[in-house]
Amino acid sequence: MSSATYEFLKVEEKWKAYWEKHKSFKALNPGDHGFDPKMPKYYVLDMFPYPSGKGLHVGHPLGYIATDIVARYKRMLGFNVLHPMGFDAFGLPAEQYAIETGTHPEITTHKNIENMLAQLKDCGLSYDWDRTFSTTDPDYYRWTQWIFLTLFQSWFDPKEKKAKPIEDLIRRLESDQYRDHNSELVDSTHPSFVKAKPYKELDSKDQQAVLDHYRLAYLASINVNWCPGLGTVLANEEVTVDGRSERGNFPVYQRPLKQWMLRITAFADRLIDDLDLVDWPDAVKQMQKNWIGKSQGARLAFEVEGTDQSIEVYTTRPDTLFGATFMVMAPDHPLLSQVVTQQQKESVEDFVRQFKASASAKRFDDKTKSGVFTGAYCINPINGQKIPLWIADYVLMSYGTGAIMAVPAHDQRDFEFAKKYELSIKPVVKPDAQWLSEQGVDELTYLQHPEKLSNAYTEWNVSCNSSQSELSLNDLSTEQAKQKVIDFLIQKQVGHGEIQYKLRDWLFSRQRYWGEPFPILHGTDGQLRAVKESDLPITLPPLTDFRPQVLDQEDADPLPLLGKADQSWRMVEVEGQSYERELNTMPQWAGSCWYYLRFMDPHNDKVFVGKESEQYWSGKHGVDLYVGGVEHAVLHLLYARFWHKVLFDHKLVSTKEPFGKLFNQGYIQAYSYQDERGMYVPADDVKTTEHGFEYQGKPVTRHLGKMGKSLKNSIAPDEVIEKYGCDTFRLYEMYLGPVEQSKVWDTDAIVGVHRFLNRLWRNFVDHENGTCLVDAQESSGKLKTLLHQTIKTVTEYMEQMRFNAAIAQMITLNNELVGLSFIPKDVAQAMVLMLAPMAPHICEELWQRMGNQDSLTRYPWPQVNPQYLKADTVEIVVQINGKRRANVSIPTQATQADVEKLAMENEAVTKYLQGSTIVKVIYVPGRLVNLVVRT
Repeated sequence: MSSATYEFLKVEEKWKAYWEKHKSFKALNPGDHGFDPKMPKYYVLDMFPYPSGKGLHVGHPLGYIATDIVARYKRMLGFNVLHPMGFDAFGLPAEQYAIETGTHPEITTHKNIENMLAQLKDCGLSYDWDRTFSTTDPDYYRWTQWIFLTLFQSWFDPKEKKAKPIEDLIRRLESDQYRDHNSELVDSTHPSFVKAKPYKELDSKDQQAVLDHYRLAYLASINVNWCPGLGTVLANEEVTVDGRSERGNFPVYQRPLKQWMLRITAFADRLIDDLDLVDWPDAVKQMQKNWIGKSQGARLAFEVEGTDQSIEVYTTRPDTLFGATFMVMAPDHPLLSQVVTQQQKESVEDFVRQFKASASAKRFDDKTKSGVFTGAYCINPINGQKIPLWIADYVLMSYGTGAIMAVPAHDQRDFEFAKKYELSIKPVVKPDAQWLSEQGVDELTYLQHPEKLSNAYTEWNVSCNSSQSELSLNDLSTEQAKQKVIDFLIQKQVGHGEIQYKLRDWLFSRQRYWGEPFPILHGTDGQLRAVKESDLPITLPPLTDFRPQVLDQEDADPLPLLGKADQSWRMVEVEGQSYERELNTMPQWAGSCWYYLRFMDPHNDKVFVGKESEQYWSGKHGVDLYVGGVEHAVLHLLYARFWHKVLFDHKLVSTKEPFGKLFNQGYIQAYSYQDERGMYVPADDVKTTEHGFEYQGKPVTRHLGKMGKSLKNSIAPDEVIEKYGCDTFRLYEMYLGPVEQSKVWDTDAIVGVHRFLNRLWRNFVDHENGTCLVDAQESSGKLKTLLHQTIKTVTEYMEQMRFNAAIAQMITLNNELVGLSFIPKDVAQAMVLMLAPMAPHICEELWQRMGNQDSLTRYPWPQVNPQYLKADTVEIVVQINGKRRANVSIPTQATQADVEKLAMENEAVTKYLQGSTIVKVIYVPGRLVNLVVRT
């Protein structure tokens, strides 16, 4: 490498090798040689990436570079920094690739990880690589299985609102507490036999049923999207609107299957309340609250006329009961056959058949709502009115009670259904004037002819049209009316107040191969047995055929892929009894629920994380900074918080929440181009013309959005780094704009940042002989002031993660150094140290050339000296009649009279004052003086 020339590739290779050799970013744990317990800790973490075969494009490292800057900055502030990286590598893509090519998912995964590791290291990221692991490593998923067993062997105590060992529940059951109706253990969903016999007198099968009713991990029969043609269960997103598989176009059926479930609903209140403990964006907190969907309302029963049946509903708006003009129940409601009339039976059965032949979850999203009248009528308990009972596809058994009271004036779905089938609409809430104006109607029309409206009024306001001899809600606020109705329902013994949640228990089974095997054994009599901890991990069996079993019959039970494993793996003998392993696997979410804990102590083979290590790295707030995309705002974060709370209840972790501060980075966007067929064309080959954009001489349309290989607008970081260097790439990603905002990638604009680094090099290194241009003397005057102002401002920006603004400040300081024969030592040192977190390679090289022997990785961050923040002089603008005519330098202590005198004596100003009279002087201290003149 020529000592005079900035050969960025050689510089960067040199320092990457140095960091790796010296383990420069190793984080020490309690018990490690050299560990200092007095050092403050800082745990900065990226959300676990999936090692895709497509590799990284320039959008992926945005968050990684941001966290790396924070990690490097915190090390310089004296923190013991934990900054790890690993891979969330189980999941469907590798398995689908195996089906297409016959390549084992493990081979594909390892290849993808190796490629991604190389790309990440090219980005100069200061991870502690000794802590790297993949969720597919048996040493890791051994503990994922162990945590599942912890869930399986736990129950939720509703009184103490925490998870406890299942043995604690068994002791209570054996003392017959569950039969005490004052006990919070009893609830209406218990199997009927539970109330008939003491627990000790039940056989083992029934005892298991009782325990399963409370376990945090349990088996349940639930409706799923079953596709016999593919031999697998599909997610809602994999089913088309007409009830067929997106892949292969096979019929999809709703059918019940036994699946593993996790009882996350028991923690709903804690998942809401504990959001007050974390520093997260308000929008993310609200998204979590909305997903949990806590609502306060009423549960009540509507009697079916002429029968001894009643239909239970839950409503969040009991104040609108007077406006309930019909009822709707799900097509698969268990009471349907008992309430449908003979005259309507054929129509109802036809509708039910059509409903079952489609994916109900997709129909629920369909704008067209369909239904059939059952012929039955219900009695509104609030006023005794008879209202028709319908079935419809927009009401599902999986939501609430599977039935609703329809208030079409105040619910949009009910409104659209009522308009379609010409059902009665009765307004019972006064709308505000603005809404009436938007609807183009007055209040009288709204009350007397609501069918003329185009929308329902769904807001809270004041009740109207809501009275009978024993109850009047008129002129009460929604909140007051809700409480008054609940009191009335309780008094009449037809309902009560109730809190409900939209959150459902977590479906935890997958009929796939490439996932964590469950550590559960099934006995021939249906009994479940947990695998002993000493037998973990249960590793995946060898398999060569990854195609799901295709079945002909709709009601045929699916065979999970692990069912293809050799019998020596599937069958296990324990204490003389034969058991079959659980053949489903865990979802990809499992491994990413707790990886942040394993990073704290990744090589511990005794426990999933050592107590000392967990307490040290968790501190008071858990992970100090967690960075990732907002697309994970709900499910990943909710699931991880749930697992963490279970571990906390068992005293296995020391904090209530896993992630203290959350930061969502934006996205790097790019332009994509489509031809007249709608096909994407290579973005690099598109030319701009005066009429628009062309590809191979033909017009194309441009779209701004995400970057990806399928859109043919993907740019690999490798390409940019090879051409401009890693430091340029890092700086440009940060200089594009605030980290949390999305911005457009423009390869042509990267040259500006590249010029900055080359100018920095020339300021420090003689271009002819390569000698260092740093002088032993310190700065003074204006440069000294600018230096300390820059240190102060850059430090503030680093704390705020405003890296684009920090870079701009350093560009300004660097520009002041252009043309100097030598750089004062204090300026040179501070400049290199401040820039190092963002452009580490060039700064390490300049630091060494300045005579330093060691890496600057943990050298202290520059400190501002307040006495140098105020300059001796300040530059102000001189205006004449509002137009700038000159800049003059004045002493900071100058009076207004001094400023006016200096301004009027300036040569550039005096020529404009000739023949004029100054009639007024406007002075803004420290900024400008405006001379108002008249000729």
